[in-house]
Amino acid sequence: MSLLLPPHCASQSLKIPVIAAARGGKCKRMMMNCKTKCRARMSMNKKKKQVWVWTENQQAMTTAVERGWTTFLFSSPHLATNWSSIARINPLFLKDGDIYDVDDQIVATVSSISTPEELKQFQPTDEQPDNVIVNLLDWQAIPAENIVAAFQGTDKRVMAVSKTPEEAQMFLEALELGLGGVVLKVEDVKAVLDMKEYFDRIDEVGTPLALTRATVSHVQMTGMGDRVCVDICSLMKPGEGLLVGSFARGLFLVHSECLETSYISSRPFRVNAGPVHAYVAVPGGKTCYLSELKSGKEVIVVDQSGNQRAAVVGRVKIETRPLILVEAKAEIDNETVYSTLLQNAETVALISPNKGNGSANMAIPVTALKVGDEVLMRVQGGARHTGLEIQEFIVEK
Repeated sequence: MSLLLPPHCASQSLKIPVIAAARGGKCKRMMMNCKTKCRARMSMNKKKKQVWVWTENQQAMTTAVERGWTTFLFSSPHLATNWSSIARINPLFLKDGDIYDVDDQIVATVSSISTPEELKQFQPTDEQPDNVIVNLLDWQAIPAENIVAAFQGTDKRVMAVSKTPEEAQMFLEALELGLGGVVLKVEDVKAVLDMKEYFDRIDEVGTPLALTRATVSHVQMTGMGDRVCVDICSLMKPGEGLLVGSFARGLFLVHSECLETSYISSRPFRVNAGPVHAYVAVPGGKTCYLSELKSGKEVIVVDQSGNQRAAVVGRVKIETRPLILVEAKAEIDNETVYSTLLQNAETVALISPNKGNGSANMAIPVTALKVGDEVLMRVQGGARHTGLEIQEFIVEK
């Protein structure tokens, strides 16, 4: 029996026995490397996703154009002519079950699938144009995954007709790689806005955050407080964690509990992030309080190089524990003091700029933290309102 790996790994004929994987060692490292490559490839593919908009709502069209989507599908040439006078668009026309451009050249075929037999017959062929549109009349995750698997490695772009942003997201993420795009068939502006927000989050993941070195200037044990453990629905590797701080202007990179110690097993899904009042970085360039996190929300996982990815929160644990205060000054501003509080425990660590082979070079437990140690921070604008940065006078201390 062997583990089922993502398509990228399977293409390399990499098989890892379950027993060997459970024993750890080399197999664990192979799986981690494989996952890293898959995530990189997934991110790369998501950047290439296309969105065609199929709508008769002029406001929805205008909103889509304002957000960079200019390919529209029409069933009426008259409507396309009217809209082309409003904005520069790429009109496509639905005719005889296929899609044509303004020169009456076929650009995509359309296949409607509602049965397992039709799904089985839906395979890539040389006769198909570069774009293939599939309309899953009874949309489900498994058919989408089967289509991704069938067309993987071909030069065909498969796009799915989606009537909601939720449908579109499912198609774009099926089997991690997802389909090549979606035809968003909607009549309301909110659906267009929600779809654009989703793509903004994807683009954000491909843009590394600027992290700065900071030198610890003060460490002090304090009293008890309610601290938050954030358990996410994905695994973190050494050097990854969450950005947390007492003030949004400076967030410390807190390491996950993926490193094993003599006293406790590895929990690579968890970050012991800090007390309930602290800010944590979330998608969209926003922050929220740790106390506001709950199952289903998203946070930003960041590594030593600033590479970021969104992760879904699976569980939040709030418990009363002894705390320790950490203050630091960033190298770009030696005057401002940034601070955070963390649980005073060996499993809680800050991430350092050092990138050696040993875990000691990248994570410093707060119990061993001392003045002069270097840690990584995210320094940003000061004032925040409902998690968004604003320009106003503010004093925080």
